[in-house]
Amino acid sequence: MQKSDDFLAAGCRYFLLVAEAGSVRAAARQANTAASAISRQIALLEASLGIALFERSGRTLRLAPAGEELRRALTSSALLHEQALDRLNALRGLKSGKVRIATVESVSGALLPRILDDFATRHPGLQLAVTVAGSDAVTELVRDNAADVGFTFNPTSFEGLGIAHTQDMPLGAIVTPQHPLAKLARVTLKDCLAHPVAWPARGLSLRSLLDPVARRQKLLVKPAIECNSLRVMASLAARGLCVAFQTPIGIEQELSDRRLRFIPLADRNIPPDRMMLVHRPGLDGHAAATAFLEHARSRMEKLFAVPKNRTVRGK
Repeated sequence: MQKSDDFLAAGCRYFLLVAEAGSVRAAARQANTAASAISRQIALLEASLGIALFERSGRTLRLAPAGEELRRALTSSALLHEQALDRLNALRGLKSGKVRIATVESVSGALLPRILDDFATRHPGLQLAVTVAGSDAVTELVRDNAADVGFTFNPTSFEGLGIAHTQDMPLGAIVTPQHPLAKLARVTLKDCLAHPVAWPARGLSLRSLLDPVARRQKLLVKPAIECNSLRVMASLAARGLCVAFQTPIGIEQELSDRRLRFIPLADRNIPPDRMMLVHRPGLDGHAAATAFLEHARSRMEKLFAVPKNRTVRGK
């Protein structure tokens, strides 16, 4: 049976590729097709509709209002076809289908691969598509039906989201075992700022947790580095260049190998970093995505089922 995008005419398929890639050349590379062929199909589509779909600025294309409307309509149509195919696949025993997963960077390091490994073993015929993005971008992908399931932290809005699982994770400082702070059982933000620190950039959910603590305590934050990647900051901390901040999610291997030490933050009123498994509404019509959601929820419940008085930290 054909994939859902085969239901779309060539011009519409190329239109969606260009809309996502931002340029004809980028779309051509993704489709392994000549850029001239894509340009010709877009021109034919615009001519047949009698309206411009893109606003052109040099080689960059930006969706015009008509293009935005067509993108929404085609995305919705493709989703309906995916759901129809998925229901047929379910009748054949969930042997084929596609699950679109959006995730934040920290979850993509170890937790998500572990979940995917189990799921792929049970359902080898299913196709899994993973997109790594920031916390708010993950929720937008789910809301816009560009992803079926999302792993995120501290969504700024729950509108248009289904919540399958919530897990509060302790927030802490991460340092090398040789760092002066490493011998402490708990540290404050003030303790950490006495050393070079890596500070999360705006847009990371972690920043929204740390900034209020610093403001309440009137702490001067002058980071050695400001970064939008938890992986980069953890790597810098492992090299002994700075103190970084995050949960144990994403640095599991470093903690196990004792390359990093996780020290919980002891500041009063500091909230936990809330990890959430979210999904788009109406997922019941998508058998493959529903199966993955249930699997992910079950695995997360088991992985984080620890005694309440146990503190998660590096060994």
